[in-house]
Amino acid sequence: MNRGRVAVAMSGGVDSSVAAAMLVEQGYEVVGFTMQIWPRDTEADIPPGLHGCCGLDAVDSARRVARTLGIAHYVIELREPFERFVVDPFCDEYAGGRTPNPCIRCNTFVKFGPLLQRAAEVDAGKLATGHYARVGYDEARERWVLRRGVDAEKDQSYSLYGLSQEQLARAAFPLGGTAKSQVRERARRLGLPAAERPESQEICFVSERSYADYLRRRRPELARPGAIVDREGRELGRHQGVAFYTIGQRQGLRVSREEPLYVIGIDVAGNRLIVGGEQELESPGLLMGQVNYVSVAGLPKDGSPMEAKIRSGARPVACTAWAEDGGVRLEFARPQRAIAPGQAAVCYEGDAVALGGVIESQL
Repeated sequence: MNRGRVAVAMSGGVDSSVAAAMLVEQGYEVVGFTMQIWPRDTEADIPPGLHGCCGLDAVDSARRVARTLGIAHYVIELREPFERFVVDPFCDEYAGGRTPNPCIRCNTFVKFGPLLQRAAEVDAGKLATGHYARVGYDEARERWVLRRGVDAEKDQSYSLYGLSQEQLARAAFPLGGTAKSQVRERARRLGLPAAERPESQEICFVSERSYADYLRRRRPELARPGAIVDREGRELGRHQGVAFYTIGQRQGLRVSREEPLYVIGIDVAGNRLIVGGEQELESPGLLMGQVNYVSVAGLPKDGSPMEAKIRSGARPVACTAWAEDGGVRLEFARPQRAIAPGQAAVCYEGDAVALGGVIESQL
């Protein structure tokens, strides 16, 4: 029985490959899409064996999987929107002393932007990905709700918080109820070429071994040395350019003191790194902007108890959320370490993503 047409974003990896296989097994007509997103100026410089989630070898891998499953497969040219919505903001944020999350922007503005539009053009009712998350319509809330994946270690709902109600209505996450170990075993059982493919690297478009090297090539003007100072302004050393450091960083400071020192502030205007002890990294809360309300339509005036994550791999911590000046203020049950402006803060009610936004400052 044909249950309709679904497009699957196929990176060539095991997760999206199994997502496509599951949909085929469920009776859908599946069309595979692989995004071509790598900027042309990086292609010749990619080290052998480097696998990005949409890397240059992704097309071949995804094509082999599609052939095994007997589904149509297309390569979708998305270099321009990827450059505009992901790569340029990535560089701009680091230049501004902030720590970006390019995967979130890719999900929101590329996968569920122009790629979702391509799905509509081939009459696909949904765009599926290999994310470990769940989505469904909640009649009581009268909203589409994004939920954590059942595999807590692989849950990727954090990176999907930016999806609008319209995007969630057309999203499908077949792996949301499955454990990662089951996914790889299923790929082996089906004989999928991606079964043993390694996990993708953190930043798919960075061909260099570090984001700092990438920035040096893309924006050489950012390599502007300056002072490393303590809170009192005393110079303790020299940095290579403030864009190459993040809040909480310890390695690479080359400052000798009895106690370990960490980056606790980035003064872009003064071209200075501010460092301090580990206890100075802690903060009782934060302010976030660019807020997207997901399972809730807003916040009560007296605040709402929730759990929040301030980075992808962080454990959720209890907090209270208030709407404030067009954004949201979070106060944590216990101070949090290394809150980095530019990163995302995502709030949960139970297993549902309530809201998320971009961290603007610590409290």
